[in-house]
Amino acid sequence: MPSQKFPSPWSRHRLSSPLPLVLSLAMALSGCSSWSPQARGVPDPGVATTNAGTSSLAQWWQRFNDPLLSTLVTQALQANTSIHSSQAALQQSRALRDVQGAGLLPGLSAGASAQRSKSGDLDAGNSFKVGLDASWEPDIFGGKRSALNASEADALAAGATLADVQVSVAAEVALAYIQLRGQQTQLMIARNNLKSQQETLQITDWRVQAGLTTSLELEQARTASEQTAAQIPTLEASIAQTQHSLAVLTGQTPLALQAQLTPALAIPQAADDLALSIPAQTLRQRPDVRAAEHRISAALARVSAADAARYPSFSISGSLGLSALTLGGLTSGASVASALLGGISVPLFDGGAARAQVQAQEAALEQTRAGYQAVVLTALKDVEDALVALAGDRARLVRLQNAAIAADNAALLAQQRYASGLIDFQIVLQTQRTLLTTQDSVASTSADISADHVRLYKALGGGWN
Repeated sequence: MPSQKFPSPWSRHRLSSPLPLVLSLAMALSGCSSWSPQARGVPDPGVATTNAGTSSLAQWWQRFNDPLLSTLVTQALQANTSIHSSQAALQQSRALRDVQGAGLLPGLSAGASAQRSKSGDLDAGNSFKVGLDASWEPDIFGGKRSALNASEADALAAGATLADVQVSVAAEVALAYIQLRGQQTQLMIARNNLKSQQETLQITDWRVQAGLTTSLELEQARTASEQTAAQIPTLEASIAQTQHSLAVLTGQTPLALQAQLTPALAIPQAADDLALSIPAQTLRQRPDVRAAEHRISAALARVSAADAARYPSFSISGSLGLSALTLGGLTSGASVASALLGGISVPLFDGGAARAQVQAQEAALEQTRAGYQAVVLTALKDVEDALVALAGDRARLVRLQNAAIAADNAALLAQQRYASGLIDFQIVLQTQRTLLTTQDSVASTSADISADHVRLYKALGGGWN
C-alpha cells in the first residue's frame, strides 16, 4: 500500500491527535483507482471502413514520377514556416501535459535560512535553520487525472493539427508546381502560334506588295499577331509569381528557385487508373478528423474534471528540519523539528458555481461534437468533389485533344490555301484563333487533371505519416 512509503524521519514525531487515522484513510483511498464520471465516447462518423489494399498515401507526390516535384515537397515539409509554427505548438501542448502530470506526484522543496536579531539591551543572537517540506494532494475522485487526460488529448490534437498542416503544405506545393508547368506549356503554345501568325503576316505582306490583296488584310494579320504577342508578357509574369510562391512554400526567398524552375518541363501526370486503384480509406486517415476526435476526448475529460471538483479534496503535508543557534549545532541532532499534517476540504455552498461549471463543460462538449460532425461531412464532400472533377476533366480532355488535332490540321490547310490564293484571309484568321484557343484549353485541362489528383489525395488524408 502507498502508506508504507512514508516511514521516515516523520515517525519520530509522536502525535496525540487523530491525525494519523485521517492520514491513513486518505492514503488508503489514494491507493485505489481514481473515480471519475462515465462519459460517452467519440461519436461514430458513420463511414464504413475497409482493410482492402495496403497502398500508402503518405508520399503520394512520388506517383507523378517527377523528381523535382518530390524534392520541392520534401524541402517544404522540412522548412515551411507554417509547419515550424505547428511544431512549436505541439511542443507547447506536450509541455503543458507534463505540467498536469506533475500535479499527480508529491511535491518536495528544501530551504535554509540564517537570522541575526537583537532585542533591547540583550546581546545579538543567531538562528540557523535547514529543512525539507513535502506536500501531496491525493487524487481521490480523479479530477487531476481527468485534467491530465484532457491535456494528453490536447497534445494529440496538436499532433494531428501538425499533420493537417503537412498535408496542406504538400498539396499547395504540388498545385503550385502543376500550375507552373501549365503556365510554361501555355507560354510555349503562345510562342508557337505567334511564330505561325508572323509567317502568315509575312505572306500577307508579300501579297500586298504583289498587288494580290489589300492592306486591310495586312493590318488584320498584324492585329492577330500583336494580340498573341501581348499574351506572352502576362504569362511570363504569372510564371515568375508562381516560382516565387514555390520558393516561399519551401522556406526560401522568392528568387531562390528561379534557376531551378526556369527550364520548362511537361505537366506531371498521374497514371489514368491511379485514382481508381486507391483502396477505400476510412475518414479517420485524415488528420483533421483525428484532431476533431482528440478534441472530443479532451472535452470529455474536462467534464469529468469539473464534476470531480464538486467532491471533497484531501491534502497531506509534512516538514522535517534542523534549527540551532550556531552552524555547528545543526549537526548535533538535538534540534530536529518535524511536523505532519493531513487535511480535507469539503465544498458546502458555492451558489451553484460548481454545477454551473459542469454544465459549461458539457455545453463545450456538445460544441465539439458538432464540430466533429462538420469535419466529417466536409471530408465526404472533399472526396466526392475531387472524384467528380477528375471524371469531368478527363472526359473534357479527350474532346479537347480531338479538337486540337482538327484545329491544327485546319490551320495548316488554311495557311497553304491562302498562300495559293484559294481562300479568303478571314478563314486563316479564324483557324489560327481556334488553334490557339484549343491548344491553350488542352494545356489548362491537363493541369486541371493533375490538380484533381492532388486534391483527391489530400481529401483522402494522404501526405503525412
